[in-house]
Amino acid sequence: MQNPVIAVYPGTFDPITLGHQDLIRRAANLFDTVIVAVAAAHHKKTLFSLEERLDTVREVVQAYPNVQVESFTGLVRDFAVDHGAKAMLRGVRSVTDFDFENQLAGMNRALAPDVETVFLTPDARYQYISSTLVREIAALKGDVAQFVAPTVFARLMQKLKHA
Repeated sequence: MQNPVIAVYPGTFDPITLGHQDLIRRAANLFDTVIVAVAAAHHKKTLFSLEERLDTVREVVQAYPNVQVESFTGLVRDFAVDHGAKAMLRGVRSVTDFDFENQLAGMNRALAPDVETVFLTPDARYQYISSTLVREIAALKGDVAQFVAPTVFARLMQKLKHA
């Protein structure tokens, strides 16, 4: 029997968008197990707490039995190795993303040569969506319902007191 192929999809997911969900859905079809690794993100000021981000991600991936959600601190490489991952999933929306992600992939390859980086592009409907833009538009009272799942939208509006 072959060992299951585990992929780690790291990010802050502040908030998780339909683009993230698209990549998770597709990765769930490619890998035996996908671990969505939610970064504590001590280096960033997040809108949602780590627990809120974990809860939100768990809500939107519950339909996928082979997807797990866990938090991590430190190097994602350590998290991937500790969980027996063979792949690290990264989303690429543009050439700018690719340049940055390619550099990260090179560093991760040097640090963990047994973990391959796999790039996926989101569906064309989601290529322009980013968590940063969703947060900024929502904070300015713009409608972001089309960019996130309904449960995420409700949490975002509550957090920003727009409900």
